[in-house]
Amino acid sequence: MLYTRKGDKGTTTVFGCDQRISKSSAIAEALGALDEINSFLGLCKVNKKTVNLQILNTSFSEIINQVQQNLFIIQAELAGAQKSISEDRIKEIEKIIDTTEKELPLIKTFFISGGTELSALFDVARTIARRAERRVVEVSEEGKLKVGVNSLSYLNRLSSLLYALARLSNLKARIKEESPRYK
Repeated sequence: MLYTRKGDKGTTTVFGCDQRISKSSAIAEALGALDEINSFLGLCKVNKKTVNLQILNTSFSEIINQVQQNLFIIQAELAGAQKSISEDRIKEIEKIIDTTEKELPLIKTFFISGGTELSALFDVARTIARRAERRVVEVSEEGKLKVGVNSLSYLNRLSSLLYALARLSNLKARIKEESPRYK
């Protein structure tokens, strides 16, 4: 059944809790933001160019799929399930970021988003990931729910990973990125 009518008054439930919470609560906002980044990553994953690009013999689409799987673990944790992201998952994306950084020219400035469609998608994904991170940090600071340190670290690394993928997408397409002129 795709609807239950139980949320018609603006409340919802999370795993293991019989009490209904407001859909505008910090936890609902965090879960929604994680869902949003996960869905947007689906768009990045199916982009034609994503399949052809690789890091460490792994396609961008495979990397994104693993990130999506990891985001579901974080969402489950926030919803109250006995799930948590492992430190190994953080190390996996750090390895991808480190490998990518070695291919990129030294980054000394910000860049105007775009260059290629794929890099622009990754830049949008990065900003959505940052918003999701802020919402999860808010839940953690609120103190009503324990958020694992690995979840916070993973979300922090995720935006770095997406930034690296955006830069690498432009590099592989031989697109010179434009820096802001601040004029």
